[in-house]
Amino acid sequence: MSDENFRITTADETHRHAVLALMPRLADYDVPDTRNPLHLWEEDAKMFERWLEGKEECLVHVAVDSAGKVLGFSMVRLREELLSHEPSAHLEAIAVDKDAEGMGVGKALLTNAEKSARALGALSMTLHVFAVNTRARAVYERAGYDGELMRYIKHLDG
Repeated sequence: MSDENFRITTADETHRHAVLALMPRLADYDVPDTRNPLHLWEEDAKMFERWLEGKEECLVHVAVDSAGKVLGFSMVRLREELLSHEPSAHLEAIAVDKDAEGMGVGKALLTNAEKSARALGALSMTLHVFAVNTRARAVYERAGYDGELMRYIKHLDG
């Protein structure tokens, strides 16, 4: 998949540092005070590293400009759907470089992730997003995602 300003390709070892540098973007919003922003991306970074080592099954794609600069990435795992147990996929992470916002990179990565998962038999795609992350929620809703389930939490400290 390509756009006049970038193309999407499968990530590889040459993209390691750029993808890892984008991981903190997964917490680049008003994270709830009860959450440590590091916890929003550190496991995804470890999953990406395991994927590079051949120890994790993922679909990882990057958007790169004509100079080869990574503008964003997506990471998807195939897994069965929670309730129906049908073949599905889960969007583990998607992030776009701040300088590439508004270029359609995120939308293209999301469309590519869906197409790649569908080609491998997934009938649906799930993702997690914090309720306070209104920017991301708007992107997902425009792409046709439905906020199907709500997760509640109560911190029991004190």
